[in-house]
Amino acid sequence: MPVSAPLRRPPAPPVADLGWLLARASHALSDELTGALEAVGISPRGQCLLATAMTGEFTQTELAQAIGLDKTTMVVTLDHLELAGLALRRPSPIDRRVRVIEVTEAGKRKVAEGKAVVERVQAEVLEKLPASERRALRSALERLACPGNAPV
Repeated sequence: MPVSAPLRRPPAPPVADLGWLLARASHALSDELTGALEAVGISPRGQCLLATAMTGEFTQTELAQAIGLDKTTMVVTLDHLELAGLALRRPSPIDRRVRVIEVTEAGKRKVAEGKAVVERVQAEVLEKLPASERRALRSALERLACPGNAPV
């Protein structure tokens, strides 16, 4: 008869590691959003890009910096959005060498659909916390992620 290995407990998650906690929470939320937004026909990245582009007239570079995308990922994402008829790249009226991103009417409708999904998923994720902790978490994350923009 083969000798079985003694039963051992798996290692505890590294909860003292802030990077691990943030990455794990981000990954879990991203998975939820990806699945939910799939029904609307847009990725979380596409949703974020379009929603941000709708707030003003911005170049590809400005939008990439605002949402944290590298140049290659920005171009690939915009290619998909343009192909789907959700966004257009047009020359900037100020500097014809750069492109401004314009959200099409179809893109605006897609953002509205996606916004409802994002709000629902975020609410579902955050309802695991008491209301006071939700506010504190959001406030803390804003200060960590955008130190120059977040209210004190």
